[in-house]
Amino acid sequence: MKHIFTLLLLGVGMASALAQALNSGKLTGSLTDSTTTKAVPFATVALMDGTKLITGTTSDGAGTFLLSNLPLGSYRVVVSFVGYRTKSLPVSLTAETPSVQLGSILIAAEGKTLGEVTVAGQKAIVEDKGDRLVYNAEKDISNAGGTAADVLRKVPTLSVDLDGNVQMRGNGNIKVLINGKPSAMMARNLADALRQMPANVIKSIEVITSPGAKYDAEGSAGVINIITKKALQGFNGSASVTAGNLNRGVGTNLNLRKKKFGLTLSANGYQFRNQRESQSVRTTLMPSSDGPSQPLSILTQNSAADNTGTGGYGEMSVDYDPDSTNHINFAANVWGGRYPNNSSVQNRLTSPTGVELQAFRNDIKFVNPYGNGQLDLGYTKSFKKPGQEFSLLTQFSLMPDNYFYDTDRYSTSESLIYRQHSSNYSQNKEYTFQTDYTHPFTVNGRKDTTSIKLEIGAKGILRDISSEYRLTQSMDGISPLIVDSTQSNDFNYTQRIYSGYTALRIDTKRKWNLNAGARFEHTDIKGDFLTTQTKLASQYTNLIPSITLSKSIKTHTLKISYTQRIQRPMVWYLNPWLNQSDPKNIQTGNPYLNPELSHATELSYNVSTKQGLSLNSALYWRQTNNAIDYISTVDAAGISTSKPQNIAQRKAMGLNVNLSSQPVKNWNLNGGGDIRYVDLFSPALNQGNNGVVWSINMNTSYKLGQSYTLQANGNYSSGWISLQGTNTGFYWHSISAKREFMNKQASLTLGLNNPFIRGISQTSRQSAPTFESESNFYMIRRSVRLTFEWRFGQMSANGGKKGKKISNDDKDGR
Repeated sequence: MKHIFTLLLLGVGMASALAQALNSGKLTGSLTDSTTTKAVPFATVALMDGTKLITGTTSDGAGTFLLSNLPLGSYRVVVSFVGYRTKSLPVSLTAETPSVQLGSILIAAEGKTLGEVTVAGQKAIVEDKGDRLVYNAEKDISNAGGTAADVLRKVPTLSVDLDGNVQMRGNGNIKVLINGKPSAMMARNLADALRQMPANVIKSIEVITSPGAKYDAEGSAGVINIITKKALQGFNGSASVTAGNLNRGVGTNLNLRKKKFGLTLSANGYQFRNQRESQSVRTTLMPSSDGPSQPLSILTQNSAADNTGTGGYGEMSVDYDPDSTNHINFAANVWGGRYPNNSSVQNRLTSPTGVELQAFRNDIKFVNPYGNGQLDLGYTKSFKKPGQEFSLLTQFSLMPDNYFYDTDRYSTSESLIYRQHSSNYSQNKEYTFQTDYTHPFTVNGRKDTTSIKLEIGAKGILRDISSEYRLTQSMDGISPLIVDSTQSNDFNYTQRIYSGYTALRIDTKRKWNLNAGARFEHTDIKGDFLTTQTKLASQYTNLIPSITLSKSIKTHTLKISYTQRIQRPMVWYLNPWLNQSDPKNIQTGNPYLNPELSHATELSYNVSTKQGLSLNSALYWRQTNNAIDYISTVDAAGISTSKPQNIAQRKAMGLNVNLSSQPVKNWNLNGGGDIRYVDLFSPALNQGNNGVVWSINMNTSYKLGQSYTLQANGNYSSGWISLQGTNTGFYWHSISAKREFMNKQASLTLGLNNPFIRGISQTSRQSAPTFESESNFYMIRRSVRLTFEWRFGQMSANGGKKGKKISNDDKDGR
């Protein structure tokens, strides 16, 4: 805690000293209608240095205004208001005259009447915002009726496999936020959560590869922020329905905002179907110190599954502005659903000479009923100085996440020979408190104007996780199920994280930009196996630096950055429950995992032309120490046990390039690629793996007239590399068409995913001292969906202030 207060006191001291030294000027005045001589209230008053905005305010009900804490220098005061002509006045603040009274400023009414305005052109689907890459999902019609996993497949720097597992530049340890705040749904299992989130609620996706000190240090690969559609001024809403062979859904949202008050209500229900087949062959080996390993047995498995998951979520958010500087926001959301994973597996175990040792069929009924409730309450105080802000945020979430399965084992003669039932009740309670303060400065020099932004903050997170699991079995399949005490336990896990940060952002008129900061985090962990009376405890402290330096020359920007990141083990990794639904392939968590610590360096070059061409490229290097990876071992009976372990080092060096253009007014084209060398090594396991992996993507859309839009998308990944093996590549493509009608208040979108292939095949190969295996997967991915959307009500651009909410960037990594 001492380090946190040191960072905070250092930041406050810097803010106080700079404020006293640099900001001592003041401007006052009043605005009057030149014709009626009446006061003009609520007009905009801006202080400009050339084309750069220094600060601004609005006139009060009597037409008066005040600008204080101003840097000394020569400026122009620009007054603007709807229905009036813009007026500009020169003003000079000096050491001799730091306070200037402008008196009554006369502004004239605008005599022109605006006619109908037609906006031509299209917003780019991919935009480079300097510190982040933005994918505008709402402009991509092929997303209609799909899921968040479908959307992320099209985002530059990301790759999504056929099961929905996401990687950023080859690393799956990513922090996923929703509107800048955590979602417990993303914590339980990211791949499942993305399949269960409808694409039609997503506005855009931000990819941040080098997060600054203000972000939690969690996430060794980076941060993904999913921005959902928001309400504007007035009353509006939408309703949509999707029909398809793999995706179905219905959703609605209502938005009301009147001056100081805003209310948003939304509800969605959805279904998704998952069909797959697999075949695998695994050879169990007897390790030998003086020669090659000898085969002990060969396991052949064939399985098929066809499951449909159902779920839904609802959200209510309320915003209230007591006055122009204070903002209160409250939000409550509930997710829930039922995700089955039933399958039938044929098993055959033979000797190396082909003699059958064991053969049976295992029918699995697996279900995961899940849910989550979350409450957010925040207060934000804005000051007259633009950019100066204080916020106090709290959050509580409760996530029950349960797993149940029944297995029936049949002999080759179809006799029931074994039964098993397993239940796992798990729950996660989380309490978060956070406070942040931002203070801007402006420094005027002879040849340059520099803006400085200081950010300081503190945060505390308390997590209370429990897992209760029981296993009952019938050894002959006929007698009653009996509890197996050796495979039943109760587990409690608490995690406390205390953090503080100081960050400084400097922007000069010569287009130099510096972001530098440090974040201190202390983690305290305690675990308790109640049934076996076994305890665990650990604590660690991390000081995480980050720095980014960039220089812009006209339309070119060169940037270099370095940061450290920490990856705490995810809840999914920690849960010690044994999943034995497949008796030959057991999966479990590891509550004794240590966190990863990664170093990331990036050199990027970006350029944008007036013709609409944008190039974003980055050369990057990452080294992760104490990396977490799933490790499998196979015993003499041919049974595999897989669990996450710390494996020492994971290194990656790569090049990422993304290109976006608009060849003609109605045609958008963007695409990119990523190539990297990956090297993993574990001295403890005496095993390593390395190689080159790459991926490419392409997205194009064309607008036909005012009502029709066509779009096509395609991407290919060469696969990925783990410590024990590799997965082969796969590709994905889609074609979509959209028709708008009813004065553009309604639309109909037809989407085809993989129309030219019924399914996608992939092969996984693994090897270790105790086994060698090859698995072939075939997943049905050809789909068609038709989405109807109706938009009603009206809205304007005055959406009020935006409320802040807590962002536990480490939410899906504990």
